[in-house]
Order: sequence, then structure tokens, then C-alpha cells
Amino acid sequence: MIINKPLVLTYLYLLIYILLSSAVILYNKWVLSPKYFNFPFPITLTMIHMAFSGMVAFFLVRVFKVVSPVKMTFEIYATCVIPISAFFAASLWFGNTAYLYISVAFIQMLKALMPVATFLMAVMCGTDKARCDVFLNMVLVSVGVVISSYGEIHFNVVGTVYQVTGIFAEALRLVLTQVLLQKKGLTLNPITSLYYIAPCSFVFLFVPWLLLEKPGMQVSQIQFNFWIFFSNALSALALNFSIFLVIGRTGAVTIRVAGVLKDWILIALSTIIFPESTITGLNILGYAIALCGVVMYNYLKVKDVRASQLPETIPERITKDWKLEKKSSDIYVPSNNSDNNGGGGGGSNSSDLNVDEEAPLIPSSRLSHIGRTQFSNHAA
Repeated sequence: MIINKPLVLTYLYLLIYILLSSAVILYNKWVLSPKYFNFPFPITLTMIHMAFSGMVAFFLVRVFKVVSPVKMTFEIYATCVIPISAFFAASLWFGNTAYLYISVAFIQMLKALMPVATFLMAVMCGTDKARCDVFLNMVLVSVGVVISSYGEIHFNVVGTVYQVTGIFAEALRLVLTQVLLQKKGLTLNPITSLYYIAPCSFVFLFVPWLLLEKPGMQVSQIQFNFWIFFSNALSALALNFSIFLVIGRTGAVTIRVAGVLKDWILIALSTIIFPESTITGLNILGYAIALCGVVMYNYLKVKDVRASQLPETIPERITKDWKLEKKSSDIYVPSNNSDNNGGGGGGSNSSDLNVDEEAPLIPSSRLSHIGRTQFSNHAA
């Protein structure tokens, strides 16, 4: 029997991603929950992640030169990196705060709203068009989430608002990534993303930390265990690296399937690890309905991407050539400028905004939004 080593490695990387993503979410819940480790300071925890990730990324980029930094000007940093970092920090802040109020299982169910938030933000920013088929899928997802919320025994308005706000912040970050960075021709992998965005996100988090958490932090009451926080930050960093490996070996469809599988695993594990998490029949029914909408949304997006990659048919090519000939006959263009006319046609198609919802940072060009995710938006 011949073993396909590349295929085995691909499934191994996917398994590592699923395990690390689930571990980070469960670990964050355990650290923040007052019933367990009792460190109810989500902004502080997120800042620890950003500081640790930023330092490691600095050594990988500048000292060990594992990856090369991109050409970053002050104008690009001020107009692109700073706003993206602000919404990235907000998504992590609100998402981690939700762990204080609602269960991991319910959080995963609410994350089904990610495609809805991304689609709405994309339409508002002009990077996507309102379509009836996609809109119907968004309605189906929303109905499923409402049913799931209605069936939640320990429903908490504050926690739900935090989680939904974090989802919309992440969706806006994804849209800004497309509008600001991709239009400038920049592509950041998870390592270079950490290098540029983590320090800036740390600065943004410092202000709410100073106002909201520092006054209530009494040193004598804080359980600061170095190994707990180090391992927690290390697991979040390892998740970023696993994303880097998975992106290079799989396509968007495979990552989407892995994301759905991870959600179900998380829901099951959370009820075992945290006994207070109770799942009702309405929870499952609502999530199943929402998941159907997400699957259909993903199918439509993949279909659109594949259609845009198909070669032109002969009638389409003849029609296009005829239009160009008609245009050239109406307007005289000097021969030395002929290249400029041909260059304008390829920039009209906007790239598909479909990145895995768990992805904690900027996706590469191979990731189209897995509902977005992402890879999660709560990887940190």
C-alpha cells in the first residue's frame, strides 16, 4: 500500500489546527471564568497575547529572518495597519469578554452570524453587491441563531451583545483588510501580520485597560501563575503558525469543512469540560438551521470564485474584441499608449471576501472568507 505523504501531512496539519483552535478557546474560557482559574480580566489576557506574539514575531522576522518583512511606508501603516489593528483589538476584546457571561457552546452558535456580518459590512463598504440568493441565506442563518438563542437556558444579554459586537468588529476588520491592504498590493501571512499588527493592537487595548480593568485590579487578589499565562499565550501563537501551515496546503473548501467540524467538537467538549453548559433541543435545531445557511453561503461563494477563474468562451471573446474595436474606432489612441487601454480591464473584479472566521489575523490570498473565518476570530 502506497502512502501519500503530502495528503497525510495535509490532514495532520488540519488536525493540529482543529485541536489548537479548540484548545485556545477552551483555555481562554477556563482562565477567564470566575468558576475556574478566576482571572476575569479579558483585556489584560488579550494584551498578554499581543505582547508575546509581537515579541516572537519580531525575533522571527528581524533576528532569525524566517520570513521577510513587507515594504511598509508610514502612509500605509497609518492608513491601513492602524485601523485594521483597532478593529482586530476590538474583536478580541469583546470576544474574550463574552466568556465571562455565556458558555462556549452558545458562543460557537452565535459565531454562525459571521457570514451575515461580513456580507453586510462588505455591501456597506462597496466590496460586494446585494444579491437575493445570498440575502436569503443570511435570513436563514439569522433565524437559526434566533432559535438557538431562544433555546439557551443561561441566556445573558450582556454576553450576547459582547459576542455579536466582536463578530461585527471582526467582519469590519476583514473588509478593511480587503479594501485597504489588498488594493495596495500587500499580502501579510500570519507571522508578518503579528509583526505589524500585534504591537499596534496592544497600544489600542492599553486605553480601555487603563480605564476599565486597572482600577479594579488588586495585586493581592490576582492569581498570577506564570506557566498558566505563558502556556495560554503560547497556544494562541501556535494556532497562528498552524494556520500558516494549513493555508499553504489546502483550499478554502477544505478549511471551511474543518471549521464546521471544529465547531461541533467544541460544542461537545465544552459540555464535558464545563458542566454548567447545558445544550437544549432548540439550541441544536437553531444551530443546524444556521449551519445550513452557512453551508449554502459558502457554496455560493466558492461557485462565484470558480466561475471567475473559468477561461473565456469563444463567443465572449468575440464580443469583447468587437467592443474594443468599436471603442478604438471612435477614439484615436496613439500606438505608444496602447498598453494602457488593455490594463484597465483586469482591475474591475473585486476579490472575494471569504476568510475563515477563526483566523485571528490577515488572511493570505488563498483564503476566501469561511463565513470567515475566522480561522476565529477568537484565536487569541
